[in-house]
Amino acid sequence: MGYELARFVSASASGSGAAGTPISVDEELVCPICSGVLQEPVHTPQCEHAFCKECIHNWIDRKPSCPIDRSAITIQELKPVPRILRTLLSRLTLSCKFAEHGCTEVVKLDRLESHETVCEFNPGRPVTCTEGCDLVIPKDELRLALWSSNLNIARVTRWGGMISTPDRVLQNMVKRALIDSGCPLGVINELIENAHERKWPRGLDTLETRQRNRRAFENFVCKRIPGKQAVVALACDNMHMGDDMMVQPGLIMIFAHGIE
Repeated sequence: MGYELARFVSASASGSGAAGTPISVDEELVCPICSGVLQEPVHTPQCEHAFCKECIHNWIDRKPSCPIDRSAITIQELKPVPRILRTLLSRLTLSCKFAEHGCTEVVKLDRLESHETVCEFNPGRPVTCTEGCDLVIPKDELRLALWSSNLNIARVTRWGGMISTPDRVLQNMVKRALIDSGCPLGVINELIENAHERKWPRGLDTLETRQRNRRAFENFVCKRIPGKQAVVALACDNMHMGDDMMVQPGLIMIFAHGIE
């Protein structure tokens, strides 16, 4: 996906911390598929139409033809765009994607990635735990990890008692328990959404897959949600679990019984 057009501003704001004046970006630098400024641009060698790499790959997966002139094309035939186009893109200036978190920096496109990696407003920027363990962890996970450290390890004795489609009343009861236990407010709604199988990863999303992966359940690091027959398995506590068994920021599993 390309960069949002609204992020691009005049070069005079670069490095000044000023908001900058919005600019009009040349049409040649805009992806015809997503209507954003080209990101990782590639082009079709025959007709030389340029697209974001991700956009055109997704397009060809559905329909192996150029979106502009419908000529046949495969992913293997795509080539990097000419240097002149890359140079024009690199000279554009835009706001940091963490502007909504407070960043006022305006940088050239070719410096964007290096800035955003270390941006102090980047929720995923690595920080060192201040509780004495010296753990280095993404900033947005630190509060979650500290909360998790105050919860008791749960032992699930009856995985068959899992309620995979809890109703709204049951979800609200668990939500209240999360709030009362000090769970960071920014992730509570996500965790509650992840209490239903429709949001679970592919290794858990149906009864059949859960039965097939039953032995893998023992590998979860689960923390008990105080006062409830429910556990939370956070991604930061379960980095050893594959993507087919975990989602961000974690899973909530509610049970009819069997939690100790």
